[in-house]
Amino acid sequence: MTLRRLVTGLKIGTVFVPIVAVIAQPAHARDRNVEIAPYIEVQQVLVADLNNGTDVLTYTSVAAGIDASIQTRQAEAQVNLRYERRFFYSDGLGDDDIVSGLARVGVQLVPNVLSLEAGGIATRSRVDLRGAAPTNTVGQTDNVTQVYSVYAGPNLSTNIGALDVNANYRVGYTKVESEETGPLPPGQLPIDIFDDSISHSANASVGMQPGELPFGWSVSGGWEREDADQLDQRFENKYARADVTVPVSSTLALVGGVGYEDIEISERDAVRDANGDPVFDTDGRLVTDPTSPRLLSYDQDGIFWDAGVLWRPSRRTTLEARVGQRYGSETYYGSFGYQPNEQTSLNLSVYDTVSGFGSLLNDNLASLGTSFSSNRNPLSGELNGCAFGQGSSLCFNDVLQSAASSSFRARGVNAQLAYNHQGWETGLGIGYSRRNFFASQLGALPAVDGLTDENYYANLFVGKQIDARSSFDTNFYANLLDSGFAGAPNVLGIGANAAYYRQIIPGLQGTAAVGLDSFKQDGFDSELTASALLGLRYDF
Repeated sequence: MTLRRLVTGLKIGTVFVPIVAVIAQPAHARDRNVEIAPYIEVQQVLVADLNNGTDVLTYTSVAAGIDASIQTRQAEAQVNLRYERRFFYSDGLGDDDIVSGLARVGVQLVPNVLSLEAGGIATRSRVDLRGAAPTNTVGQTDNVTQVYSVYAGPNLSTNIGALDVNANYRVGYTKVESEETGPLPPGQLPIDIFDDSISHSANASVGMQPGELPFGWSVSGGWEREDADQLDQRFENKYARADVTVPVSSTLALVGGVGYEDIEISERDAVRDANGDPVFDTDGRLVTDPTSPRLLSYDQDGIFWDAGVLWRPSRRTTLEARVGQRYGSETYYGSFGYQPNEQTSLNLSVYDTVSGFGSLLNDNLASLGTSFSSNRNPLSGELNGCAFGQGSSLCFNDVLQSAASSSFRARGVNAQLAYNHQGWETGLGIGYSRRNFFASQLGALPAVDGLTDENYYANLFVGKQIDARSSFDTNFYANLLDSGFAGAPNVLGIGANAAYYRQIIPGLQGTAAVGLDSFKQDGFDSELTASALLGLRYDF
């Protein structure tokens, strides 16, 4: 029996907080554990609008996907990818294609020194927080768009004598397909929607652990940049900082740091018509004026600091909490990781960062480890928003609450609990996020500058292996959305579903599922839909 050390973490601002899990594992499993399961599905689905009993939609779904888990000496990977084609029988509805998936890969190029990591996600996002909040995305669904994001880059971690040397770089690309918000509350105008962006992130540090000196220290620097197509927006952050760690006991240490950073966010104006109003293209997005000078929407430079405590009472428990001054005001952030056994894992993070839509999505992907479970809605086949693992868990609700194009300051708290025991599999994710947007008062989006939106969310997954041939799972989810726009009502979306799975013959599985979804928006008729599904899945 050997011990396998899983290292992952949470990137909070420019600080990477490690979470370490040590799991007992046989030596042969350490050498190679590869599971690759391609599959195909055929499903018949019925969706009924319970607020309008005559509105019933049926369609056939054909899907192909792959679930893969790879654990070897040189590589770790988790891939869950699915393509679905929906064939509708109702007039006015065209057939639909949906790609959804989540992947994280890590490869050791030079063992314990140089590695390459990559990640990707394909999922749905809400377009505008003021619009509809459908949880069952079937048919002519308003205010929902397809999102794709990928990243890749190398990591260096080594020692030079007593010095710890670390460096990493990654490049990412994010694309939002649609800008259709659907009906908005009276008097509300559409906001500009994110299109695509390329982001870069580079960090390097050198330091020493307590031992040779009565304290530990590190010096680090970093650079982040995101170039978005929409209004040629540019986010750039450069920083340098020094940190110290002063042990108080064998399990408790005081930590603190001071640094200097320069953050600049800028955009160009939109093309204007004869009346001076911004011009929109056929996709509903603002047309960028390439001759416009750059307009500053955020410019913050100067000294920042933070201080706090680091508590590690055991290898399975880590707590770090810091308070300081940054981004022109007080800042609070930290993390808590607890894994009392192989069946239970609790992760909590409090974050405060300035970012753009693409950069934050890449950050979230990079924070997720290479061993996780990403369950799907059994009726729509789409990801449920959270991924749960023993080393790390993560929910994407904070970044996918809307696809606004402007950069923002994001603050919030996320918590995830994973529990697996005697055939039961449980995952709970809850959180709150708050984004304060930046835009130039001289540009095309002055109303967005200073806008603050909020999102409260909860996701619960419970599954059980009944016997060798059957299992079931249930999902519960809820969102309360406040767009921050004057006169725009809050939007509440809730839903639940349950599915039963039965192996018919080796490789062939039958599925039966039901669901109930609702959202309520003041000023509009509330929506309540019921869904039912019968399907077959064959695993090769």
